Amino acid sequence: MALRHFGAATAFAVTVGMTASPALAATEIQWWHAMTGPNNDVVVKLANDFNASQSDYKIVPTFKGSYADTLNAGIAAFRAGNAPGIMQVFEVGTATMMAAKGAIKPVSDLMKEQGEKFDPQSYLPAITGYYSTAKGEMLSFPFNSSSMVMWANLDALKKAGIDAPPKTWPEVFADAKKLHATSPTCGFSSSWITWGLIEQFSAWHNIPIGTKANGLDGFDTVLEFNNPLETKLLENLVELQKDKSYDYSGRTNTGEGRFTSGECPLYMTSSAFYPNVKANAKFNYTAVPMPYFPDAKDAPQNSIIGGASLWVMGGKSKEEYKGIAKFFTFLSDTDRQVYLHEVSGYLPITKAAYDKTKASGFYEKNPILEVPLKELTNKPPTENSRGLRFGGMVQMRDVWSEEIEAALAGKKSAKEALDAAVSRGNQMLRQFERTATK
Repeated sequence: MALRHFGAATAFAVTVGMTASPALAATEIQWWHAMTGPNNDVVVKLANDFNASQSDYKIVPTFKGSYADTLNAGIAAFRAGNAPGIMQVFEVGTATMMAAKGAIKPVSDLMKEQGEKFDPQSYLPAITGYYSTAKGEMLSFPFNSSSMVMWANLDALKKAGIDAPPKTWPEVFADAKKLHATSPTCGFSSSWITWGLIEQFSAWHNIPIGTKANGLDGFDTVLEFNNPLETKLLENLVELQKDKSYDYSGRTNTGEGRFTSGECPLYMTSSAFYPNVKANAKFNYTAVPMPYFPDAKDAPQNSIIGGASLWVMGGKSKEEYKGIAKFFTFLSDTDRQVYLHEVSGYLPITKAAYDKTKASGFYEKNPILEVPLKELTNKPPTENSRGLRFGGMVQMRDVWSEEIEAALAGKKSAKEALDAAVSRGNQMLRQFERTATK
């Protein structure tokens, strides 16, 4: 994937006065991230607040583009010997980071070495599981977590004679057809097609995406999501796509404006869409849990997280590591987590922050923000719903998307497309495994 360049990657130490001793200068820690808009402001505020709270360390946040761009830039910087101290990496980059020998320092090791209080059990289980080894050792620090929800335009539903947002997939299919009568270009749509219709769908129905606990228990995992339930979902969407009762909105979240504009009354995407909906929707709206097939034995199970975590890069000085550990302790503060949750729309990552937010009555006034939390904590995670860890996931998502698009365009049957997605994906996994285990 092509790298974008965003100017200077680092900001060096402030000028020291003639009489000052260089030993008194704060140790600078570079933090590369992918946050834009209001959430970029949150990142800057966190850095500024930490810097103001002490004088030994200075966190310097730098925007590096999209999640994929930030990951690519960080890997390139590590190879060149100038990686940042902290790098924000989206959840599906976890296997890539793990496999980069010497490139990272596990956060559990860092906190232990620096004597900072750090208890993985204090985080929400669905978050801990995603970023931990099979032994429960946390690899990265959870930062901005989200999940997938169904957004509903309540005014459009009412106009179509639909009393409440759908709970099951059969209801979604039926409602999409009714909505299409009053919303000709789109009844139902979705963003992040593979995250929603393969990754989240599988976890929510407690069925595997691949063997070895979706790759969490080993890089020698094999994909197996070309199953009857996944096929049934895609077959229905292919049928609805013919008259645009369902209308495809792309591989990422570029189509989200179709919901806020009122074009697509039902829309599945990240819970982190909340600030955008709040600012731009000119209609009554809500968000509800993802739909499920009622005849699926264990559904609904629990959702998995999206978003990103903070990785500590290898080869840094003792002072940098000490400062990073203190910054992570700073970020874990319960009140700070409550603030982050309420202003950004991302989830509180600790149980204490969730409990405090709940006790304050916040969710009674803002019920939408609790929907993804209820999904994540719906049931204790299983091997199928702890998360996923597939190598080359960024590229593999494109392959899966290509096959889904071929089915939606009528070029392949749903089963043929899913078989091809699995076959091509497995080839990529074997290539990654060879590279990762050298």
